[in-house]
Amino acid sequence: MIVQQQSVELATATGPMHCQIIRPQIEGKFPCVFFYSEIFQITAPIERSAKILAGHGFVVVIPEVFHELNPIGTVLAYDDAGKDKGNQDKFSKPLEHHDSDTCAMLDYFTQQPYCSGHFGAMGVCIGGHLAYRAALNPRIEASFCLYATDIHSNTLPCQPGNDSLTKTPEIKGEISLIWGKQDPHVPTEGRQKIYQTLIDSKTNFTWHEFNAQHAFMRDEGDRFDPEIAHECYRMAVALFRRVL
Repeated sequence: MIVQQQSVELATATGPMHCQIIRPQIEGKFPCVFFYSEIFQITAPIERSAKILAGHGFVVVIPEVFHELNPIGTVLAYDDAGKDKGNQDKFSKPLEHHDSDTCAMLDYFTQQPYCSGHFGAMGVCIGGHLAYRAALNPRIEASFCLYATDIHSNTLPCQPGNDSLTKTPEIKGEISLIWGKQDPHVPTEGRQKIYQTLIDSKTNFTWHEFNAQHAFMRDEGDRFDPEIAHECYRMAVALFRRVL
């Protein structure tokens, strides 16, 4: 499908949040997928990924994940300065504020005439964690989480006992987790910890590990793996079409 793009600023519990909306040009009601970015926010590779997904018949919403900490429209560069600022933001924003962002998007897009009322989540890096986190909300029916950081290590700020791994039993929808075996940010023992938690929680999940590095989906930089990325898009579309 040919897609169209627009932006909106949503009111959240922690201030206005800028979102990019990419959706089919044709009239109709489509499932809505919240696409959570890396620490760099809405970069060109993130927009391209969202367009690929939207072209398969979804409304894709990309929020600025650190909207409280930056001027609207802030996009960090893929360099050391951008990485340092993004990581500073990551460790400054509590998970509870990400939760309220998700609730704000659910409330807004439930009312939009082009949304069917079915919601999913997808993300890369910290966005993979946020897609996992979004799955704690019972209105999120399916989540596709790519190399999700900081779940196993519980290094993101939150109230005691409110970390994402501890809250895993609250996931009611279906979740798919995708990893790179050569990803230093989520080592083997970390992936095993998450896997066992999902098993113990009787979560409805699928699990895939590829011989790939961190950020293998990003089509800029020397870690991009086009064939694996193509397979991941295929799996994501299949999950959302089946569940949503």
